[in-house]
Formats: sequence, C-alpha cells, structure tokens
Amino acid sequence: MSIQKQFIVRYRAEGHVRFQGPEQLSDVELAQQLTNKISAIDGVYGVTVFRRQRKLSIRYQEAAIDFVALAKRLFQLIAELDKQGDFERKAVQKVEPALKSRLQQKFKNLKVSRWANEKYGEAKETVQAAKVITKLGLKKPNALVKDPEKAIIDFFNDILVLYLIKLHWTRITQEWIPRPIVHRYEWMAVFYMFYLLIRSRRPKK
Repeated sequence: MSIQKQFIVRYRAEGHVRFQGPEQLSDVELAQQLTNKISAIDGVYGVTVFRRQRKLSIRYQEAAIDFVALAKRLFQLIAELDKQGDFERKAVQKVEPALKSRLQQKFKNLKVSRWANEKYGEAKETVQAAKVITKLGLKKPNALVKDPEKAIIDFFNDILVLYLIKLHWTRITQEWIPRPIVHRYEWMAVFYMFYLLIRSRRPKK
C-alpha cells in the first residue's frame, strides 16, 4: 500500500478536513516537515499534527482552494517526502528499537538466561570477596614467607566459608534463624565449621 493511501479522511466540513495517518506520523521531525510544507500551500491557514493519535488536521479557505485541489497538493507533498525516504527512515527507526526491546525482554525471561545471570552475579560476588581476602592476606606478608602452604590453605578456606554462607544465606535467614531447634544439626555444622576455621589459624608450636 502506498503511503498516500494510508492517509484516510476521518472528518470533513467546510474549510476543515482531518486525516488518520500512518504510524510514521508520530515522529517529531516528520510531523514538523509536513506541517511546514502544508502551511505553505495557498489558502491553508491552520495545520495541526496530533502525533499520539497520528491525525492530521488542516484548515483552509475554500474560496482560495477547494478540497479536491488541497487533497491533490497534499498527496503530492507526501509523495515527495516518501521519495526522499523520510517515511521509510522513520518507520525503520521506530520499529527497530521496539523489536530489539522485545527480543531483549524475551531473552531475559528465558530460564537459561536467568540462570546465567544469577551465576554471573554469584561469580562476580565471589571474585569481589576473593579480592578482599587477598588484600587482608597481603597485610601479613610474613605469614606467606614463613609458611606459604598454610597461607594458601587459609586463603582457600576463607573462600570456601564465604561461598557456603552465601549459598545457604536464604535458608539461614528464612528458616534456620526463625526455627533454630528444628535446624539444630545445621547450626551444629556451622559452629563446627567456624571452630575448624579458627583452630586452623592458630600458630604452630
């Protein structure tokens, strides 16, 4: 369908006509171009483009130009803009972002995508925690020099503890803390883990 046929007369009275336009009419630049060109027609004294409703309202003096002559001149202007690629360019610019947005939203809603995002977030947080622990370890360079094996083991123990806490954090806050008796064995495992962690940090005699 040609672009001219997409301008449909919705209202017509003496000296006033209103068209329903295509989707491209909602573009600011195109609407301004149409307004300027139609306003330059002899006999036209009022042009309004309602971009949200995609409507074009024209007021004119029938003594200077009748409806048929106005319609011919209007379609000629539209054809010129279409030949320049203005309508096609605006349509592409409008459709592409919407399509891209829909595809991105569908991709985000995929289970695989959600799983990948969650794992990426967990990995990022683990790396940040490792950086903090590394900085703390660097503050005690003597431990690494005196006993590098123990220093490395302590480092990975800290990483493991942080990972286990993060892995069970939801259950700890929502299940274990509200019902400590029910989850007493889990708490025993937690206390024993911290006992081993503290015990491993004791200097060798």
